[in-house]
Order: sequence, then structure tokens, then C-alpha cells
Amino acid sequence: AMVSTQSTGGFEKVIVVDGRGHLIGRLASVIAKQLLNGQRVVVVRCELLNVSGSFYRNKLKYFAFLRKRMNSNPSHGPFHFRAPSKILWRTIRGMIPHKTQRGMEALNRLKVFEGIPAPYDKTKRMVIPSALRVLRLKPGRRYASVGRISREVGWKYGDIVDKLETKRKEKSAAYFEAKKKLNALKAKAEAGA
Repeated sequence: AMVSTQSTGGFEKVIVVDGRGHLIGRLASVIAKQLLNGQRVVVVRCELLNVSGSFYRNKLKYFAFLRKRMNSNPSHGPFHFRAPSKILWRTIRGMIPHKTQRGMEALNRLKVFEGIPAPYDKTKRMVIPSALRVLRLKPGRRYASVGRISREVGWKYGDIVDKLETKRKEKSAAYFEAKKKLNALKAKAEAGA
């Protein structure tokens, strides 16, 4: 499904976006605008976000970012988030005037997750076509996965997320099978009626 503005004055209660296969910067700009307009947004599967450019180049970029630290006391920032969800969060923060009241409120409307935790595993998830890698990046161009960059710069929970995701996919596959059977029965009953 695509993100569209409903007839309820342009708002849905909350938009859940599946991060898989989106380019991080393009996704961030669309989300930032939605947040500033007052829309609540949840992004799941941040570990499957993409970024253009080869993996090696993006890893070097992250290491360049790691070098930027406060000389006298590095614990004062800038903070180098390793988790994919936090990397996306920081990218979005850079597109929002986060030091103003309006910007703070906008950022509070955003939630970001690796994997798809409950209750979002049971909700309809959207994609944002203008940010999809398959639609925006020329075939043959290199791209990298944010999850892989995170793992190589110190994110510790990649394997745990993978395990939970496998479990979730098995559960949802079983649910879908049962639903198909039920629908077939329904159709049969309606045809017989």
C-alpha cells in the first residue's frame, strides 16, 4: 500500500512504514515533512533500509563520522548511534528544526524499530514509492544495507533481530495459510448459498 492522504483532513491516526528497500535520505525527507504536519509515523524494519553508494564507501563515511568528537570530553557528543533505527532517527532529526518547540513535538511523533515488534506485526504497513530503491536507483548502481553498516561499526543486536524476524515470518505465514483456507470455505459457502 502507498502512503496517501485520507479524506480525514489528510491524516491517518498513525502511518506504519515498512523500511525495507527504501533509500534512507529520501525516506527521511518524506517522513520529516509528515511529522512537521502533525502526522504520527512509525518505521519498522530499519535494518533493511538502503543507502546509495558501495558498502565500502558508506563504511568509510561512517568512520569519518566517528572521528568527529569533542576533543576535551568525547562523552559530551556528538553521539554516534550504531543501531539502524537510531541512524534513521538522526537523519530525520537533521531535517527538522529540533531545537524549537515545534520541532521537538514533531520528533516525538516518530517511532523507529528494527524488525517488526508487536503490535505493528498485526497492522497494515505502507511503502513510500518516491523513496524506494528499485524505483529511484538506476539498475547496476551500487547500494548498501544500513543493517550491515551497523553490524560492522558496533551494533550488537543484528542476530537477535534476525532470530525474532524469522519467528515472526513463520507465524505470519501460518496465519496467512489459515486465512486462505477460511476465505476458500467462505467462497464455497457463498457459491452454495
